[in-house]
Amino acid sequence: MTKTELAEIYRGYIACLNRQDWPNLRQFVSDDAVHNGRRLGLAGYVAMLERDFDEILDLYFKVLTLLCDPPYIACRLGFDCRPKAKFLGLDVSGRRLSFTENVIYEFRGGKIVEVWSVIDKAAIEAQLAGSN
Repeated sequence: MTKTELAEIYRGYIACLNRQDWPNLRQFVSDDAVHNGRRLGLAGYVAMLERDFDEILDLYFKVLTLLCDPPYIACRLGFDCRPKAKFLGLDVSGRRLSFTENVIYEFRGGKIVEVWSVIDKAAIEAQLAGSN
């Protein structure tokens, strides 16, 4: 798979997330997907995303930086949203937050098989403390 093909698949995946098109997520995510070391499978992966969208009604994934080195993609995602109550263990109470997530994906057969993800929690804490 070329870098261009993998980037196109990934952008399709992000569009699928933003549409909350869960039935078509199987196009992009393996049946035995792993997220941060936990085997979720496709059903668990969908459940994780549904929970995220339930807790953050205006959740939108924006690709800020995308690097492809097949079978891997590294991406910096940007978010500007209002989590309902708690987010990452922090009491945000509907406050608008801007933060990033750094993610590395491994693809096999055109599908995500493993994800390593880190959210910039320090940026959120700084906003909650009023120092941004």
